[in-house]
Amino acid sequence: MDGGFWFEAGALLPSIGVGLLFWFAMRAILRADRREREAERDAEKEFRAARRDGESSTPGGATAINHVED
Repeated sequence: MDGGFWFEAGALLPSIGVGLLFWFAMRAILRADRREREAERDAEKEFRAARRDGESSTPGGATAINHVED
């Protein structure tokens, strides 16, 4: 029984499909992680700038707690 090229290529399609799904999923995860890290870095910069400028509240409106030594 000789299936030819298309028969053999068709046997590889499920593996190629699963590989592409894995690639798209990993790409989406890595891009989301990169965007989250960038957002966290920007929020940290804003927080540090606010502290440096002497503001006593944190971003988001919460009041900062000042440490008092006994």
